[in-house]
Amino acid sequence: MSQTPVNWRYSGNQLKRWRTKASVSREQLAAASNYSPDTIKAMEQGVRMPTPRVLDVADDMCGAEGLLSSAKEYLQREKFPALAQDFMEREREAISRWSYEVTYVPGLLQTEGYARALIDNHVPPLDEETAEERIAARMERQSILTDRKPPVALCFVIYEAALRTPQVDAEQLHRLLEVSRLRNVALQVLPFERAIPPALMGPMVLLETQDHERFVFTEGPFASELSGNPEVVSRVSERLSMIRAEALNPAESACCIERMVDGT
Repeated sequence: MSQTPVNWRYSGNQLKRWRTKASVSREQLAAASNYSPDTIKAMEQGVRMPTPRVLDVADDMCGAEGLLSSAKEYLQREKFPALAQDFMEREREAISRWSYEVTYVPGLLQTEGYARALIDNHVPPLDEETAEERIAARMERQSILTDRKPPVALCFVIYEAALRTPQVDAEQLHRLLEVSRLRNVALQVLPFERAIPPALMGPMVLLETQDHERFVFTEGPFASELSGNPEVVSRVSERLSMIRAEALNPAESACCIERMVDGT
């Protein structure tokens, strides 16, 4: 897992230094800013992002003359979970992106309603602010579908099981059909009867950057890995190619999704 951002740690360190210098107790700052002492401690240790309210209150209580408050413009909550932040950086540089998904509709293809259904049921539960930020960030990522020049070459293979869950409604299926019509997108469905063993080993993403570096990303509930190791990239490429060969072609996949819309 990635470390907490350095700006969190630095701002937290400065918060503690100013508080200690002014002989303001952690409990006093907590009471004045309506947080618990443990939360203030976590902010000072860089585990949590110091919030604008805490920085403003501390600035006033400690006589920092705006030096603590000025940190607000350098602090920003991470849009994505720590497990995926490195991958998101590479994705922003991608010229091509191929993926296979076993359980969920890929994030780049999700409607807001589907994304909300998943994020609202996160275990452990997310606070409302974090949940809304995650949903907004997921929608923002979808600009890769249409806004890049030149366009990013995108290929999505989705196991049929991911499209048969209760969360996948007609709106989500229509969204898949809409995206599948884009010239830079190939969308394929892997039917139940064609699920070869490599297709049951979990999701994966293979991408290439503008510098022609290739990376693979594999994600699990508790651990994820981004790797540029040529051997790992080769193995994942082979596995993805085998799955694509078994999947329906894009035209057949569109027909399959249309039948799902019709309830068949």
